Amino acid sequence: MSQHDFLVELGTEELPPKALPTLSAAFMNGITAGLDAAGIKYTEAKPYASPRRLAVLITNIDAQQPDRAIEKRGPATQAPEKAVQGFAGSCGVSADQLEVMETPKGNYYVYRGVEAGQSTASLLPGIISESLNKLPIPKRMRWGASRTEFVRPVKWLCMLLGDEVVEAEVLGLKAGRKTRGHRFHYNHDIELMAPADYAQVLKNTGKVLADFAERRELIREQVKREGERLGGIAQIDEDLLDEVTALNEWPVALTGRFEERFLEVPAEALISSMKEHQKYFHALDKDGKLMPFFITLANIESKDPQQVIEGNEKVIRPRLADALFFFETDKKYPLANRIEKLKSVVFQQQLGTVFDKTQRIENLSAAIAELIEGDADMARRSAQLSKCDLMTDMVFEFTDLQGLMGYHYALHDGEAEEVALALNEQYMPRFAGDELPTTKSGIALAIADRLDTLTGLFGINQPPTGSKDPFALRRAALGVLRIIVEHKLDLDLHQLLGIAAEQHGDLPGSEGLADRVLDFMLERFRAWYEDREISAETFLSVHALRPTSPLDFDRRVQAVSHFRNLAEADSLAAANKRVSNILSKQQADVAADVDESLLSEDAEKALATAISNIESEIQPLCEQGDYRSTLEKLASLRAPIDSFFDNVMVMADDSAVRANRLALLKRLRRLFLGVADISLLG
Repeated sequence: MSQHDFLVELGTEELPPKALPTLSAAFMNGITAGLDAAGIKYTEAKPYASPRRLAVLITNIDAQQPDRAIEKRGPATQAPEKAVQGFAGSCGVSADQLEVMETPKGNYYVYRGVEAGQSTASLLPGIISESLNKLPIPKRMRWGASRTEFVRPVKWLCMLLGDEVVEAEVLGLKAGRKTRGHRFHYNHDIELMAPADYAQVLKNTGKVLADFAERRELIREQVKREGERLGGIAQIDEDLLDEVTALNEWPVALTGRFEERFLEVPAEALISSMKEHQKYFHALDKDGKLMPFFITLANIESKDPQQVIEGNEKVIRPRLADALFFFETDKKYPLANRIEKLKSVVFQQQLGTVFDKTQRIENLSAAIAELIEGDADMARRSAQLSKCDLMTDMVFEFTDLQGLMGYHYALHDGEAEEVALALNEQYMPRFAGDELPTTKSGIALAIADRLDTLTGLFGINQPPTGSKDPFALRRAALGVLRIIVEHKLDLDLHQLLGIAAEQHGDLPGSEGLADRVLDFMLERFRAWYEDREISAETFLSVHALRPTSPLDFDRRVQAVSHFRNLAEADSLAAANKRVSNILSKQQADVAADVDESLLSEDAEKALATAISNIESEIQPLCEQGDYRSTLEKLASLRAPIDSFFDNVMVMADDSAVRANRLALLKRLRRLFLGVADISLLG
């Protein structure tokens, strides 16, 4: 079967930069899925994407869909003749050409034949249209008098199969062989002779780098070189790199300068302004301090680059001047003077204002600080000031600086350094993998703030539902777990939730509030362990015991995860499952003590002795939280347990003997339940 390369390119007005990588990947995946469904083979698919185009190149695509064997089952053999003839007619054959198929439910007529494959050229228009229709576009737009809808107005469509144009009309555009060059460098049509020429022709003639990945790495290298030229190190934020890659077709990095007086403003505020508003990269000197320069990407190779640089310097100056003005103005009033203003900001209608929230977390922070041997007064002061920077001009303008500006303003006000640090650390971790708070007050405040939100929202019966989580409660729960586990804090989560619930007073969902939130938070461990490739069964074996200390929970999970690698694990898990099933079927309570005088079989005596010996060994280990060593010692019970089940009839005729053997199994199970329910591992 002959093969050709295939190219499709959709030209548009400038596509949304943050969505471009997603749109590009989805476009390619939609096309390859369509080809796979049709049974059309190809060697490779490669996406291309720039601000004004989405394209896909498919190499060595079969010119024709393969023939397919088809089988259609018709009516039963005892069906009326007209029904049989009708089925045969729908298959394009006469009734005597049908075959009979025997099934357990009777004999049926069946048509077997071969469906000739269609040409790839005839299938491609539908595949392309389907892929475009399925792109993840939240809101489509119309333009002109057309009723066509897409994320941006479409301008041209190129579809080549080999050296031939594919006859197609997609989104109101008729396919051709022309692409278009750079909007400024080469704003002309470019005729393509072959799909494989696409990227090279656009680059050499059209001044367009269509390959997103190639463009991205070129920008990285250019920005890096500019930083080195300054004698510093350019800081390349990966999200910003993606965004500027999606904004430029022919990127050229240029460096501008701003006045050093702006460095009086906290560096984070300047960086935020440059990054968010202007899409500039910044550079740090050898001491890690911000340099008075910015690196921008021009979508043009200018004959007078200095003019472009000066234009950017002119734009950034008033923005940085605003930041300096906000900073100087905010410093005129201490953070503490803004506490009263928090009464005007609603946190949540049923949970009161942000002022109300700070009062609640004051008490909770102080209680947590005492439990982790911190300074309760320091934690209380941190909580009082925790939300005051929300009322500053700087945070109003740059919302992502909340907490960080509180830190700077608190230091300026003469607050203790730990208090200042806690104001920034209260939001840590901000995202998965982010750093954690390090000060005792910061830890206490970060936990208290999240637990207040969790108990409050659950208390008014507004837990997360499905994908809806407007208050980011899942992230809050995971943040608390990370802080407690990674800092190895011996905290009882149920106790903390009880204190948090008390701060809210009477809420509609107050009854059993701490228990409900605890269940929700412990369930967050599931995703935590999935990321660490720890099995769901391991998590569930510990979750069944519902330990209320996250640190204790994690130690148990790590121990069970290690235990599963032992040679005895499978056998002991199966034995525990068998014991669990036996005990669960007993209607009467099973005694807790074993009467040794009723032990008659050698195997049950051996098991009883082994259990007695190991109980004294593992008790101190469990008390120390050394669950790994506990399970390693329990693994030595494999032989006596196997012997017991091989040689002893648990459900003996003698009721006293039967009850005693059940008590022995209950004692055995209690040993393992000191760590986890390993019966769930089987």
